[in-house]
Amino acid sequence: MVEKKTKTTNVEHYDYKDVVRLLAHMNPHSRMFNRRRTGHTAHEQRTFAQAVKRARFMALVPYVSE
Repeated sequence: MVEKKTKTTNVEHYDYKDVVRLLAHMNPHSRMFNRRRTGHTAHEQRTFAQAVKRARFMALVPYVSE
């Protein structure tokens, strides 16, 4: 039986004000990376997406770059 290796980030909460952490999981065009690329669980990905959307609304992270 083959064991599936998963990457875990052990992030409890994404804060929309932590721009450095948010940009680490976004590409240069300001798109969010998918779960396969980031290694997040479904819950972590949802909280990450919500934090990015809030940061975009507050103009901390651009909607589109380049």
